[in-house]
This record gives sequence, C-alpha cells and structure tokens, in this order.
Amino acid sequence: MGANEKTLEEVTTSSSSEGWKERILIPTLLAGIAGGCAGLLSKHRKVHGLANISATYASNFAIVTGCYCGAREFVRASRASRPDDLLNSAIGGFGSGAILGRFQGGQAGAIRYSIIFAVVGTTVDFATLKLKPVLNRYRESIVRDNERTQKNDGWLKLPEWSPIQVLDEEALAAKKAREQQLFAQRNVHNLSKEET
Repeated sequence: MGANEKTLEEVTTSSSSEGWKERILIPTLLAGIAGGCAGLLSKHRKVHGLANISATYASNFAIVTGCYCGAREFVRASRASRPDDLLNSAIGGFGSGAILGRFQGGQAGAIRYSIIFAVVGTTVDFATLKLKPVLNRYRESIVRDNERTQKNDGWLKLPEWSPIQVLDEEALAAKKAREQQLFAQRNVHNLSKEET
C-alpha cells in the first residue's frame, strides 16, 4: 500500500466529520440568536425581565436545534447516507422529539413532540435544500455586480439626477478657484465696511 493511498476507514471517518460546523454548529447558533430575538418580543418580558426571558428563549431554541441536528447527523452516520437525505431528518426529528418530549411531558409528550419534530425538521431541511441554490445564485450575482462596479467607477455611483455629484479633477479645480474668488470678494467687502 502506497503512502498516498487511504484505507476505507480513514475515508469514511474524514467524510463523516466534514461539514459538521455547517450542519450542527451554525444552525444551533442561528437558533439561539432567533430565540433571543423571540424573547425580545415575548409577552412575558415584563414579568420575568427582558434579559431573563431572552436568555431562556435563546437557550431553549439552541438546545432543541442542537438535539435535532445532532440526532440527524447521528442517523446520517449510522445509515452512511448523504447529508441531504430527508429520511435522516425525519428519523432524527422523531428521535430527538421523543427524547425532549419525554423530559417535558411524559409518554404522551414524547409521542406528540416526536411527530412535531419529525414534521417541522423535515420541512425546514426540505426548504433549506430548495432555497440553498437560489441563495447561492443571488449571492454570486451580488458578488459579480460588486466586482463589476469596482472595476468601473468604484463601488458607489450616484445617479445623474442626484444633487450630490462626485467631481473630477477639472471640476474640483474650477470649484476651488470660484471659492477663492468669493473669499477674496468677501474680504474686500468686509474691509470696505470697516473703513466706512
């Protein structure tokens, strides 16, 4: 076996851990931020305090999302499937909903939460899969437009009708000459007033 050849175990291990930040950490952090914002809008903020309720919502959203994403990745690794397989989302949602529902409301809560997590998680993952190419194209078009404008006149070009105009060197020199002429006229006018 050569030095560049990898065993099947090394390939499987490296591929299973690739992208975990994108699939677990980033959604958990975004859910925590969304939970904090939901806490800011909560009707309970006056009773419990804004900081407490925002922290509670943020931590709950992050815990739920972290459990769901972790369970989804566990199922993906167990099934040796691709990250975009929606069956991983359904099974992971069912499992994480059952665990968190059991903590919250006993056996009935486990059944209710497992169904809710499976449906909501799979729906969000499906929407994410459909929106990701659209958002990537939009981002690329913005980057392309930004590069094109930087090549032309810079990143900001004001419309022709705008009262604010960026002057070229000739116009700037003419403006300075007019300002100096007006300043000289004012000084002469002020001196003539003082003399009288």
